[in-house]
Amino acid sequence: MSFVDQITEDIKNAMKAHDHVRLEAVRGIKKELIEAMTAKNASEELGEADIMKILQKMVKQRRDTALIYVEQNRQDLADEETAQADIIAAYLPAEMTPAELEAAVAAIIDKVGATSMKDMGKVMGTASKELAGRADGKNISDCVKRLLAAR
Repeated sequence: MSFVDQITEDIKNAMKAHDHVRLEAVRGIKKELIEAMTAKNASEELGEADIMKILQKMVKQRRDTALIYVEQNRQDLADEETAQADIIAAYLPAEMTPAELEAAVAAIIDKVGATSMKDMGKVMGTASKELAGRADGKNISDCVKRLLAAR
């Protein structure tokens, strides 16, 4: 069963359960996937990395929106956005722990042969590809900076 088929099935289940928050979150996922598949220069099938990028973007958008709602004293809307972000995040692989991230970044630094902050671009390019879906880009960047500064 493809990921889009799984999402379609989850939409049906959310409708049957009358779960409004889950239904909105899963419909949002399907909308983004369809837009990505029908975009100009897009292939018919999305790869796993493409799907992970889309889901990560959606989670980040919802968490950012929830923060804005909290600042505007709209806790009811913030709660809904947070709940949707959690539902979408459940489709992503588990996040790496800080220790796992540090070990992975250190291995990438050694593999690339980076010796200073000048090599950050090379390290970030490789790390972003290898750790896609398992770590947030900001966390990867912070870890790379910290490890390269220590060299």
